[in-house]
Order: sequence, then C-alpha cells, then structure tokens
Amino acid sequence: MLGVPVDFILFGVTLLGVALFHRLTLRVAVAGLALITLYKLGFTGFKTGSGVPGLLVHLQHEWVILTNLLGLLLGFALLSNHFEESKVPAVLPRFLPDDWKGALALLFMIFVLSSFLDNIAAALIGGTIARTVFRGKVHIGYLAAIVAASNAGGSGSVVGDTTTTMMWIDGVHPLQVLEAYIAAGTAMLIFGIPASIQQQRYSPIVREPPKGIVVDWARVFIVAVILVAAIVVNVIVNVRFNEISDRFPFIGAAVWVALLACVPLRRPAWEELPNAVKGSIFLLSLVLAASMMPVHKLPDASWKVAMGLGFVSAVFDNIPLTALALKQGGYDWGFLAYAVGFGGSMIWFGSSAGVALSNMYPEGKDAIAWVRGGWHVAIAYVIGFFVMLAVLGWYPQPKHQVPMSAPTASSVAPAATH
Repeated sequence: MLGVPVDFILFGVTLLGVALFHRLTLRVAVAGLALITLYKLGFTGFKTGSGVPGLLVHLQHEWVILTNLLGLLLGFALLSNHFEESKVPAVLPRFLPDDWKGALALLFMIFVLSSFLDNIAAALIGGTIARTVFRGKVHIGYLAAIVAASNAGGSGSVVGDTTTTMMWIDGVHPLQVLEAYIAAGTAMLIFGIPASIQQQRYSPIVREPPKGIVVDWARVFIVAVILVAAIVVNVIVNVRFNEISDRFPFIGAAVWVALLACVPLRRPAWEELPNAVKGSIFLLSLVLAASMMPVHKLPDASWKVAMGLGFVSAVFDNIPLTALALKQGGYDWGFLAYAVGFGGSMIWFGSSAGVALSNMYPEGKDAIAWVRGGWHVAIAYVIGFFVMLAVLGWYPQPKHQVPMSAPTASSVAPAATH
C-alpha cells in the first residue's frame, strides 16, 4: 500500500493499538501477531520459506531468544520479590539523600548495576527500591527514567546488553563500545535530574527507615546467586562457546536452576507468576511479530542512520537491527551501541526492561502517559547523541578482532535484552 509492505502496516497498526488501548495490550499484541502470521502464511511467506514449513523453520530460529526472554522475565519477577522481602530496600534511605538527589542517586545505582547485570534485573531492582522509598507512589516519568537508566548502563559494556555482546562476538573491540558511555552518561544527567524532581514533588523519598527492620540475609544470598549465575553463564556461553549459544536458552535456564536450587532456603512468591506470564506473552508476541518483518537491508551507514535506529528500536526488536548493521559494516560502533541500547527507553514496550517494570507498575502501560511524563528521555537521547558526535566525531571503525562467528538475528541469547 503506497509502497509500504503490508507486513509493516499490520505491525504498525498493532503498535498503535498497544499505545492507544493500554488496558488491552495483551489482546492487541496477540491479535496483531495472529494477523501478521496469517497474512504471511497466505501471501508473502517467511524469510525461511513459504507456508507452514517456512513458519516452523522461522520458529526454530527464534525459539532460543523467545525462551530466554520468557525465562528471564519470569525468573527476575521472582527475584525482585526476594529482594523486596529481604528488607534491603527498606534500609536504603539511611544511605540516600533525603531530597530529589536521593532519587537521582538511585538512578545512578541502576545505571552502574546494568553495566554488568541484565537490564531487566537492574530495572526490577530499581523499581523494587523505588516502591519502598517512595511509599508505593512512583511517578510515571520516574518509571521511564528507571528503564532509561537500566538501558543506558548496558549500552557501553559488552556484557551489559545483548546488542553490545553481539558486537563483541562479531569482532568489535570492547573499547569501541565503551565510548558509548559519553552519550549515555550525558543522557543520564539530562533525564535524571528532571525525573528525580518529578518524583520528589509527587512523593518525597522516605527520610528515615522504620525502626526494627531486620535484613533477611538468606534472601539477599538468593538474589546474589541468581544474578551471578546469569552473569557467569552469559560470559561462558556467549564468549567461550558462542557456536552453541543459539541451540539452547542457557541464560534463562541458568536463572531458573539457581532459583529452584534456593527454594529450600526461602519459598519464591509463586503467586507473582500469573501477572508476569501475561507481560511476558505480550513482549514475546511483539518480538516474534518484529522478527517476521521483511527487513533485509539498512540504509548506508552514517551518523544520521545510527541516530534513526535509536527511534526505530523503540518499536522494533533491536537484535535483528544490530545483526543487520554488523553484516553491513561501516558504523562507528559506539554510536550504534548507544542508539540501539538506549532508544527503546522512549516507550514502555520498547524494551524488555520497560515491559518487566510495567508488570510491576501497571500504570506504566499507558504509552501516551509514558511519553508525556517521560518527555526528558527522548530529549536526553538526542542531546546525548549530539554531545558524543561533538566530542568524538563520526569515524566508521573496522573490527579489530577476528569475528568469533557470523552474527544472525538469533546468534546471541539475550543476556540483557533491550
């Protein structure tokens, strides 16, 4: 229609429906996936072939990413409950400033955590702390800032986000990715300060924690075990044994093995799972629908294209975008890492961290309210990008290492899904 593939029109209508009907997001996403699947079965086929056989091969290619996402979203939902029940969030006001600077300090804490943790875990830990120190009242602009901090923190680290890990595996030097922190750090200040002031005006930080709080160190131990398991398996599988990373959902499995092994210490809050399952199905529907889009080539690499990819990644899975960019080459990899890593923060369903946090705070699923309250995130993305451009300039960089493997849309299990 008017030169636009019908696949993209159906996907766009699905995203528009998610944005407008925030009380029906799951139904809209599943219905959109069904329509796109039926259209491709009847008319265009898939990249892997036509008809049902093509669909089955496509699902075979995507099942590791989808299963890892499911494992991480569900596992970290239980982890966040363990963390909240440990009472650590309740004692944090002793160490945070008691005005808007306390809210800003929390965002920087999330930023640092996400540089080596999964960004879903960093966002949920931040959301758990925020619910305690702000008495359960968290401004939607601050929710957007929590997601932005978790995504920004992973953008400059090759173990902080799936996309940067993909770059590392394909031969991009870690220092080329590290420079993304120039933009990410700038963006942190741009969105962090107004978001913290928003939150302080909406519900001030607790000045003093209640007396008599006892930290449950067993739950703290459980949280640490789960996070360490995810980090170690991510590094071992994706770096040392990358050739088998697309054959099994190792990261999601590691989280659940650690979680179940710790059941004798403390019972997980199994009652949290039904709500987490709904949010997970929503995200998996969008990710699978995005993987069916006929995207075979990006425009020629330039800083304008890299900047545009940040906006595209707010509504489109950033893993295939990164794979296409790596195959095409000609990018300044620090700019690309920042764009695809941070861009999804602008809309709640633009990143898995946003979806996970919105499961905890259902009011976050109002996309219009998210954009209105989190206006500073989009501004921060643009300013951070141009600050990096002014400081470093755009220099397309060759890969300094011999690639460990050729990247594909499913070549990396999502250690820190965008």
